[in-house]
Amino acid sequence: MPDEFRRIDPYKLTDNVFKLIDKDWMLVTAGTPERWNTMTASWGGLGILWNRPVSFVFVRPTRYTYEFMEKDERFTLSFFPKKYRKALVFCGSKSGRDYDKAKETGLAPVTPFKDAVTFRQARLALICRKLYTTDLDPARFLDPQIDTNYPKKDYHRVYIGEITRCLVK
Repeated sequence: MPDEFRRIDPYKLTDNVFKLIDKDWMLVTAGTPERWNTMTASWGGLGILWNRPVSFVFVRPTRYTYEFMEKDERFTLSFFPKKYRKALVFCGSKSGRDYDKAKETGLAPVTPFKDAVTFRQARLALICRKLYTTDLDPARFLDPQIDTNYPKKDYHRVYIGEITRCLVK
C-alpha cells in the first residue's frame, strides 16, 4: 500500500456521502494493474446491505468501464481534492477506448492491493468486491420523469459491492 494511504474502518468515515458523490464526484475504476479503465460518476451511494458496508454504482453498457466492471471481481471508488476537478471532467467526458486517461490527466494509478486500481492523488479510496448486479428496468420506473435520463434507452447496470477496504490520507 502506498505510504500516504492508511486503512480505516468504513464506519469511521466522516464525509457527507450526498456531497461526496453528487457534488465532489468519484472515479469508478475496474481492471487489473496492467489493463484498467476509469470513469467519473455522480450517481451512486454508500450504505449497509446484507449486514455489510456496501457501495452501489451505476454504469451504462455503452461505457468502456462497463467491460471491466463485468469482467473483474473488484472495483474502486476514488474521491479527490477539488484541485483535481478538471481531471474528473476529462475522465467523465472522454472514453478510455480513445485516450490514456492517466497520461492525459496526470493521475497516477496505484495498486495498494494487487486486485484493485486507485490513484495516488485520491484522498479517499473504497475497494469493493462485487456482490450483485441488476439492470434498471424502465417498466418499473414509478415516476415517468426518470426515463428522460435515458434518451438513448441505455439503461444502467447497478453494481453492489461490499466495501472490503477503506483507504484515506
